[in-house]
Amino acid sequence: MGLLRNLFGKDTTTDVLELLESQHEEVDSLIARIENGDGNRRALFTELADKLAAHATVEEKLFYPAIMAKETDDMLHEAVEEHLAIKRLLADMIALDTDDDQFVAKLSVLKEQLAHHAHEEEEDKLFPKVKSLLSADERAGLGNEVLVMFEELMQSHPYKHVPSETAEAAPLPSPR
Repeated sequence: MGLLRNLFGKDTTTDVLELLESQHEEVDSLIARIENGDGNRRALFTELADKLAAHATVEEKLFYPAIMAKETDDMLHEAVEEHLAIKRLLADMIALDTDDDQFVAKLSVLKEQLAHHAHEEEEDKLFPKVKSLLSADERAGLGNEVLVMFEELMQSHPYKHVPSETAEAAPLPSPR
């Protein structure tokens, strides 16, 4: 299911898996731009940190709870632990100058962790399982909820909350 547009050109329905995959691609693009020195590095990193923070939040608060089942329990617990590692890296990077050697090294590690996380979600395990658990209509409804929350979060620089979210992984509901 692709994106549907209303009269105002806004997305009205999108499959949650397509939405999350497009966010993964956008993050990859931002990292490449930071690595290549395309533009203001601090502004690009702030955009990256905001998008990663908002993405993790919508996954932890909407997507993961909606798909929690016996078949996904282990995958989701691993995913929130990966989010925690990513948040810890981001928290470190927020405090660094973008020209600092440590920042560059942490960006490389962040890129590797994000690639691993996205690959596991999209291809190895989670997304294929979600396709069997949720109908296209359910994925579209969830996609709409995720998109609304993501856009709301992006209004307030969600990266600013990341340092306070590094003590432990996000809680998950029990499997259904």
